[in-house]
Amino acid sequence: MVPIFLHFWTSSELAAWLAMYAAASLVLIADGGLQLRAINRFLAFKATADCDGRSGRFYGAMLRFYLGLVAVLAIAMLICMWLLPPSAVLGFGSTPDFDAAFAVITLGTLLSLPSNLSSALYRARGCYGRAIWIQSGAMMGAQVAQLVAVVATGKLLAVAIAYALMQLLGAIYFVVVDAPRLFRFLRSDSNPPQSWRWYIGQFRLGLPFGLAGATDMVLLNAPVLLVSSFVSDRVAVAQWALTRIIAGLVRMLCLQVTLPLAAELGHDYAVGEKERLRRLYAQGSAFVSLLASAIVAGLLAFGPDFFMLWTRGGVPYDPALTIVLLLGASAAAPSILALGFANFSNRGDLLVRSKPLQLAAFLLFSIGLIPWIGPLGAAISIVASEFTVQFGILTLTVLRDTLQRPIRHVGVLFGLSLAVLATGWGLGTIIARLVPGTGAAHFMFECALWLIIIGALASPLAFRRFRERAISAIPC
Repeated sequence: MVPIFLHFWTSSELAAWLAMYAAASLVLIADGGLQLRAINRFLAFKATADCDGRSGRFYGAMLRFYLGLVAVLAIAMLICMWLLPPSAVLGFGSTPDFDAAFAVITLGTLLSLPSNLSSALYRARGCYGRAIWIQSGAMMGAQVAQLVAVVATGKLLAVAIAYALMQLLGAIYFVVVDAPRLFRFLRSDSNPPQSWRWYIGQFRLGLPFGLAGATDMVLLNAPVLLVSSFVSDRVAVAQWALTRIIAGLVRMLCLQVTLPLAAELGHDYAVGEKERLRRLYAQGSAFVSLLASAIVAGLLAFGPDFFMLWTRGGVPYDPALTIVLLLGASAAAPSILALGFANFSNRGDLLVRSKPLQLAAFLLFSIGLIPWIGPLGAAISIVASEFTVQFGILTLTVLRDTLQRPIRHVGVLFGLSLAVLATGWGLGTIIARLVPGTGAAHFMFECALWLIIIGALASPLAFRRFRERAISAIPC
């Protein structure tokens, strides 16, 4: 959508939209770990005699809790925006309808929060693919609605309404239509309300997961708001936000890969299948690391051409910023699986020890570096806090508890990732120099050529014997 937005908006308006989008993503922190708390409860119910009945009663009670929580937070959010207009706080006072658009997109995201409960049930019951299709359909509808709104009006408020409305409709379909149709036990009316003590207990037990999720949300979206507050150049803000989106895409792809792996690892952990757990974790960690390294290698090689096409030349490309963020995303891949496994194995104590410390480290680095070197300081802060805390504490702890040879496993992952990065990045650089040119056709040709050569280099993995030998060589 960025090239289309830049055709109808200025760089300042695009920066305003990206800041609103980041703020809306931060609203998801309001879940407070309740979704992961629900996942662990639904998994525990699978080992009981009345699995469906207990799941249905828990689902109904939590749904009432979600609805009440959303109502209270919506009122509080409106009061805060009235007292502290977002346009004044974030520096977009000259952007028309910024406050109204900000309210629409953040409230729309907040009202969609109850769908997290349905998603938790789908994950625990092995229907995660169905949930992804529904959520992807809602996102596709939101993209189409945004396209129509920006072409028809060119106004920020219209685009915000289109996005929020489609997301809200998708959440309503998820909760009201699809979940009761797929799980018939949700239709039962025998669901008495719970006490306030019970609701407070759910929040207390979900707090460690909420802290972990809040930290990840802050690290993903708050840097855009921090840079917007500290840096006066709106083009630099847009440049930072767009580069952050590219790095965030790598992280989100790794996250989507690790979600089903984490659920399977959580099941093995719960039933005591230690040998299968070790093998699956080691293989999953290697796969996620190689996937991230391959994607980052391609993005580093063809990043300038992609950025030029993506922004239509309206936002300059920053090589240093891109390299720091993408290499950091590649190095964070094993930590994403470790975090997912910690969530699905009920390791709240480990999350409480590590994630708030990571957030504190990020804020400390940011306050010192962003005013000094701008967006690059934010990038260094993200990577440094993630490597020192999430990898240094959380990931290494999970590896020591899960694998028999954790140090050797980390060494193999580092060597494999470095080899893939060097090969892919170097090959892309050679192709870019040997096949000069500009435009979309040239970009697609050089990417296709890169994929063909990389595919040929990886072709031995298509043979079962070679693949099995390679998998068995991964230390576990």
